[in-house]
Amino acid sequence: MTQTAFAEALETETGHLPEKDNKKTTTAWAMYDWANSVYPLVISSAIFPIYYTAVTTKKNSAGDIIDDNVVFLGSTFKNTVISNYALALSFLVICFLSPLLSGIADSRGNKKNFMRFFCYLGALSCASLYLLTKEPETFPWGIVSIFFASLGFWSSLVFYNSFLPEIASPENMDKTSAKGFSFGYLGSSLMLILCLVFIQGFSESLGIDKGQATRICFILIAIWWMGFAQIFFTKVKEPKPKLKDESIFKGFHEIQKVFKQVRKSKSINRFLFAFLFYSMGVQTVMLVAAYFGAKLLNMPASQLIPVILIIQFIGIAGSYFFSFISRKKGNKFSLGITLIIWVGICIGAWYDAEYKNIDRDKAVAGFYVLAFFVGAVMGGIQSLSRSTYGKLIPENTIDHASFFSFYDITEKFSMVIGLFIFAYVEQHSPEKGMQNSVLALIVFFAIGFILLQRLKDKRLKAA
Repeated sequence: MTQTAFAEALETETGHLPEKDNKKTTTAWAMYDWANSVYPLVISSAIFPIYYTAVTTKKNSAGDIIDDNVVFLGSTFKNTVISNYALALSFLVICFLSPLLSGIADSRGNKKNFMRFFCYLGALSCASLYLLTKEPETFPWGIVSIFFASLGFWSSLVFYNSFLPEIASPENMDKTSAKGFSFGYLGSSLMLILCLVFIQGFSESLGIDKGQATRICFILIAIWWMGFAQIFFTKVKEPKPKLKDESIFKGFHEIQKVFKQVRKSKSINRFLFAFLFYSMGVQTVMLVAAYFGAKLLNMPASQLIPVILIIQFIGIAGSYFFSFISRKKGNKFSLGITLIIWVGICIGAWYDAEYKNIDRDKAVAGFYVLAFFVGAVMGGIQSLSRSTYGKLIPENTIDHASFFSFYDITEKFSMVIGLFIFAYVEQHSPEKGMQNSVLALIVFFAIGFILLQRLKDKRLKAA
């Protein structure tokens, strides 16, 4: 069945024809990236990691770290190790939860309700980070908040991503996906700047210290996330299910049906296998970059925040640049280029950390250079991965949430493995810690590149 015929059949059965490539619809869809990207930037990558490191680390008068251990549930961990373990656990939960929920959502036609629930869960968990202070008794609450904020953010993306094939035609998926990521980079960067202005410029005039101002920003993040998400919830329409079934077992049936289709598709299998490995590297870099600079290079917030902003703004251009390359050379070629650059970035990071003992200022300058390249490929590889998978989904399906749940499971499982290995190596490498962890990322990207070469599908070729 052709796409047009399928759309007509869907209109006949549901009374609603999905709107493809409508500018207002794609803009409203992209606004959820604008709304929720404050979590991966401000909470995962910028302000929270710096704040978390500050309240859980003891330093001497020279500013050198003398103790970065914390106690959680009666056991002692390095502060960044336990936070990475908490994130890994949240991703593991999502791996088991998202297939069930997406199957139910597809069968009942209520993807937006599930997306709304996880959006609010993630935002309110960010707000609850306000309760994390230097007092040891507040530390467990901070770890729990990190866990649920991650659970809410990544679970909402399962349903958000599943709308992409419903609002964009195959030939415009790369462009629409890039639009979402660019909105996310721009919106989150704006919020980060507002938070910095509040913390650095207005905290003293309001009679509060910078730590208190930072905690207030966690509440502002929640308001931003939930507030701008309403544009998506009110403007993007959801196609009704082909056969509405209120039974929870319908959700299991949908997952079973999609799983059989995924197993039969050689292209989807090969892509997901490659995606599994290179995502171990991509997502781990996103989550540990700020910790790497703060702990390994001993960079203060005044040096780290510009690095994060470089990644964000260069990422906007990067997402569109690699979308352009994809149109000229195809998705597989574009993804391959980004993976080669990622390997180079990891090699550079290892040597940069090695060089800090010789000349710290040059090591910090090198970190800025690496940030430029990270930004250039971060947006590109995320945007292209999402649109590549969207192109591989069979055209005659309405089970988009169920299909994207497999994409999401692969991504989250890769994050579980990536974070666990990164944290494990750091915990058991007392001398070089994170520096040795970077070596594992090189292996992930290299394997992902090799596996990607097995993917051959005419739908991924240049137009």
